[in-house]
Amino acid sequence: MEFKRPIFTKVSDVIWEMPKEFKRGMLVPGRIYATEKLLKEMDNPVFDQLANVAALPGIQNYVFALGDAHSGYGFNIGGAAAFDPEEGGIISPGGVGVDINCGMRLILTDLTVDEVKPKVKELVDNLFKAVPVGVGAKSAFKIRESEFKTIAEEGAKWAIKKGYGWKEDIERTELNGTAEWADSSKISDKVIARGINQMGTLGSGNHYLEIQFIRDENIVDKRIAKKWGLFKNQVVITFHCGSRGAGHQIATDYLQKFLPIMETKYKIKIPDKELASVPFNSSDGQDYYKAMGCGVNVSFVNRQLIMHNVRTVFSKIFNKDPEKLGMRQLFDIAHNRASVERYNIDGVTKTLVVHRKGATASYSPGRKEIPKIYRSDGLPIIVGGSMETGSYLLSGGDRSEQTFCTTAHGAGRTMSRTKARGLFKGEDIQKSMFERGIYEKSNSWTGLAEEAGQAYKDIDEVVNSAEMAGLSRRIVKLLPIGGIKG
Repeated sequence: MEFKRPIFTKVSDVIWEMPKEFKRGMLVPGRIYATEKLLKEMDNPVFDQLANVAALPGIQNYVFALGDAHSGYGFNIGGAAAFDPEEGGIISPGGVGVDINCGMRLILTDLTVDEVKPKVKELVDNLFKAVPVGVGAKSAFKIRESEFKTIAEEGAKWAIKKGYGWKEDIERTELNGTAEWADSSKISDKVIARGINQMGTLGSGNHYLEIQFIRDENIVDKRIAKKWGLFKNQVVITFHCGSRGAGHQIATDYLQKFLPIMETKYKIKIPDKELASVPFNSSDGQDYYKAMGCGVNVSFVNRQLIMHNVRTVFSKIFNKDPEKLGMRQLFDIAHNRASVERYNIDGVTKTLVVHRKGATASYSPGRKEIPKIYRSDGLPIIVGGSMETGSYLLSGGDRSEQTFCTTAHGAGRTMSRTKARGLFKGEDIQKSMFERGIYEKSNSWTGLAEEAGQAYKDIDEVVNSAEMAGLSRRIVKLLPIGGIKG
C-alpha cells in the first residue's frame, strides 16, 4: 500500500500543519513538531495514521506528532491526541500502546566517572546477572497470583511495603507510583499468567539499562541541575522498560473485545481496525481504563524491583550502603498511557482523555500533576537516545499546553529492525562501542544490530526541536559508559 505525504503549512521552523483536507473524515488538523530535516525523515504511514486518529470521535484541537515520530500500531509512535468524553470522546488501546506505561527511570549517585570507570565491566556483568533481559526473561522474585493482583492495584506502594525501595522513591514517581483507579477484576487470567514471572525484568527490543555520566559542558541549566542534585562528572543510571507481557495481554484482550462492538454498539466507524475504540464514559471504556491502570501499576513495580537490584549491585561492588552512595531516585516517567487531565479549550475548561503513545508528559511549571518537590520547575522528563549516543533530562516547557503537555520520548527509529539487521552486525557494534569507552552487554547479537545508533534519529535534534517549540527545556545530557540490553 502506498502512502502519500501531505502538503504542510509551515507555522514556524519547528511546527508544521497538516490540513483536514488531507484525508476524508478528519475532524481536526494535524500538527508535527520537528525540524524540516526530522520531518523529511518520517515514514509516510505516520501521516496516514495521524489522519486516521484525527477522525476519531471527540478529538480536540489537533492530533500531534513529535520529532521522534514513526509509524506504529494504529496510532503513530511519538504522538498525542486528546478526547472530550462529554463529546463522545474515546479511549483506545492502540493510542496507549501495548507496553502500557513503558517508561524511564533515573537514579542519581554521589560517584564520579573516575571512580566508576575502573569498575564498569564488573558493574555491567553483575547487572546483567541481576536484571534479566530478553524476550523470555523470568523474574527472580517469587510472586503468588493473589500478590500479583495486589501489585496490579497498589503499584509501587506494594514494593515499598515489601522493602524493595525507599518511601522517597514514590514521591519521585509519576502518580506517586500508583494508578488509583486500577481494578484487578478487569484483567484476565492470561494477564496474570504472563506477568507473574516477569517482575523485575528488562525485556527486549529498545529496553535497556545504562550507566551514564555528565560532562560539565552538557549541563545546560546549571541552576536546576544543582537543585535536582546533578553535578559535573557525576555517574547516574537510567533504564527503560514497561509492563512486559501483562501490559501486552491487557491491550490484546481489549482490542479483541472492542473490535466487534465498536460499530454495532457504539456506532463508531474507523478507517483502520487497529484504532479499535469505545467511548471513555461507557462501561466498556471504563473497564479498559481500569485494566490499563493495572498495567500502569505493574510497570511501576517492575521498575521499582529493577532499581532495588541496581542498588544492590552497586552496594556490593563499592562495599557501601546505597544510601551512602547517594543512590536516590530523581524521577520515573512513562510514555505509553491515557491520562485524564484538564485544559482550556477556546475559553472553556474541559476534562480530557490525553493519549500519549511513545510520547512523554511535559507538564508546565505549576500544574498539579507535578510532584510538589518539582512543581515550580516543571515536570522532570527523561528522554532516552540510542545506546550509542546518550540520553537527556529535561523539564516541562512554559508553552507545552499547546500539545496537551506532551513532548518527545526518545530518538525515534529511522529504519526498521529488519533493515538494521541487514546492515549491521552486533559483534561489530559491541567492539566499536568498547573502543569508544562504552561496555555494552547483551544476550543477543541480533538485538544489538537492531539497536544500532544509525537506526535512530539524532537525539540532539529531536530534543532541540521540542525546546524551540517551548514543549520542554534541556537540563543535562547523559553519556553512556556501560549498559545491558536484551
